[in-house]
Amino acid sequence: MLRILPILLLLVLAAAPTDAGAEPREYRLDPVHSRVLFAVEHLGLSRALGTFSAPRGWLRFDPEDWTSARGEVELDLGTLDLGDAGWNRRLARRDAFDSTRHPRARWKVERIEPRGADRFDAHGVLEFRGGTYPLTLAVRFNGLRRHPLTLRQTAGFSAHARLSRRALGLSAWSSMVGDAVDLEVEVEATRDRKAMRRYREEMEHAAPQQP
Repeated sequence: MLRILPILLLLVLAAAPTDAGAEPREYRLDPVHSRVLFAVEHLGLSRALGTFSAPRGWLRFDPEDWTSARGEVELDLGTLDLGDAGWNRRLARRDAFDSTRHPRARWKVERIEPRGADRFDAHGVLEFRGGTYPLTLAVRFNGLRRHPLTLRQTAGFSAHARLSRRALGLSAWSSMVGDAVDLEVEVEATRDRKAMRRYREEMEHAAPQQP
């Protein structure tokens, strides 16, 4: 009987109603269960697919009032994976992502436009290759529940957007590679009262040393 009690406790906590909705609360991105995928046309024959892994950042939201939501997501461009090491290195060069001089991309939410109970447009600014660009993500809120293993409140989101390579200063190989880039974003974020401070500390620690 004593061995069964911890299991029953986990099940009860996992099924317990969330305490969402009282006020905006902070969440930290889970880098293991979050990823960014992009797709771009190649020679009119297929769509080349690539991913960026382990995004970091924070979210602050109340599911009953999306207009108050804010957040920031940062990608390490070195996590690029096109399925080929040679092409990964090629896109790191200066005429592509220029990831030696600009190793990270950052997107910051500036305004939320609700589209329903579980959908909204997140209008923000993308910092990429030394420039800033408007970028709006169409977001679906997948839910908020207590994780059965960590016992922490965990939120899930799926998002997509379409942007122009030329608008980002990426005009190389225009005869072979399409201009429209489709983004697909999957995010899980864990309740963390110190999410913003921890995120900034992580970024400062990860910053490359200046020569």
